[in-house]
Amino acid sequence: MKITVINGVNMDMLGIREPEIYGRTTYADLCEYVRKECGLDGTELDFFQSNHEGAIVDRIHACHFDGTDGIVINPAAHTHYSYAIHDALKAVSVPAVEVHISDINSRESFRHGSVTAPACKAQICGKGLSGYVLAVGMIKSGRYEDIR
Repeated sequence: MKITVINGVNMDMLGIREPEIYGRTTYADLCEYVRKECGLDGTELDFFQSNHEGAIVDRIHACHFDGTDGIVINPAAHTHYSYAIHDALKAVSVPAVEVHISDINSRESFRHGSVTAPACKAQICGKGLSGYVLAVGMIKSGRYEDIR
């Protein structure tokens, strides 16, 4: 099974940006953690991060053609306004789970809505880095539920 983990804007600043919200774990640490927790059974994990909306759209499109079985996506700030990412997720026949390290519903009001979640099978919020592991598990099992 191949799962692509896509992270959006500012996720490369994990460990530096607002550590009281996101913790001190770096982006490299996040990738290693997910790989260690989820790749032991032979699952192929491909990680992608970009601060550019179009690059994220391009990577989602590529998932349709490269044998990706599922997408774990943290669109970050794009969550709240990117209809382009929403449309890209809808365009491909690859199931996606949206993940947020923090609970976006308990933060500033502008973070409460997600325009990308309706294009996903489920949304996981506020579970820290383990949200990524939960999302991979959902894709592997084919059973999806929102977790907050």
